[in-house]
Amino acid sequence: MNELYPLKFKPVFDDRVWGGDKIRTHLGLDFAPMDRCAEAWILSGYEGRQTVVTNGFLEGNELNDLVEVYMDDLVGGKVFETTGEIFPLLIKFIDARDWLSIQVHPGDDLARKRNQLNGKTEMWYVIDADKDAELISGFNKKVSQKQYLEHLQNKTLPGILNYEKVNAGDVFFMPAGRVHALGPGVLLTEIQQTSDATYRIYDWDRMDASGKGRELHTELALAAIDFNIYPEYKTHYRKIPNETVKLVDCPYFTTNLLELAQPLQKNYEELDSFVIYICLEGSMILAYKGDKKIEVTKGEVILLPAVLDLVKIFPDKKVKFLEVFIA
Repeated sequence: MNELYPLKFKPVFDDRVWGGDKIRTHLGLDFAPMDRCAEAWILSGYEGRQTVVTNGFLEGNELNDLVEVYMDDLVGGKVFETTGEIFPLLIKFIDARDWLSIQVHPGDDLARKRNQLNGKTEMWYVIDADKDAELISGFNKKVSQKQYLEHLQNKTLPGILNYEKVNAGDVFFMPAGRVHALGPGVLLTEIQQTSDATYRIYDWDRMDASGKGRELHTELALAAIDFNIYPEYKTHYRKIPNETVKLVDCPYFTTNLLELAQPLQKNYEELDSFVIYICLEGSMILAYKGDKKIEVTKGEVILLPAVLDLVKIFPDKKVKFLEVFIA
């Protein structure tokens, strides 16, 4: 069997009505022949929307096929034991030109009770945001389930939700159960469990050409919603050039930010997991297994197999990327 190596993938594009042009203009991804793009699934093992390898001898293979063949060599022993032959994380770029629906995701227990693979905890790293862009995360006051349903029925739900101003570099952790919605003018990368378990709560009373609204999941959402109030909804961190800066650390993924203007060596010998790099600005050369090299540019994602213990990163002047793994 040939040795595993850093893997690149062809994105799966989605042209929903609320999408824009930033995935092309800011990240350089060509989604032709589509006119607009709402989401680019840049690393996905989700059935029916899997990403396919574009480099090396594994070119043309879907992600889960690799998990099935290489198992812990690709994803790590602990990860494979827990998540099996479905790659556990889904990475997207999302470009919102309009408000997305207000929604909530179930946790693992509730999702499995409802015959879904698992729940959906996610995080957002904002790549670009228009002036005065906003998003919704959680509630702005304590409400009971009864009060919540009254607001929903009276179409006043947005008034009890927490709005956050959005700027490039902002981080928002969205655990399962948190009511949320992405507002217009925001381009971000989303890191989430491999799941599409989503309950749509409210869709801003939008109607299609035939006068019909989108399906809402009012009853399903009730058991999923976390009605608690939290002191902070935005994740705060301090940028440190040429260092690994932790953004989010949860049972489903760890995400770090790296902004490099000088070479850096990363040793993953003690980490029993794959590693994902999401390149947000600039480009870099990854050196591995002695003299082997691969370039990673803005808008690309690369998957480092768990058996790859040591990589050296050489930025082309400057590079900014996210590092994702399961601790």
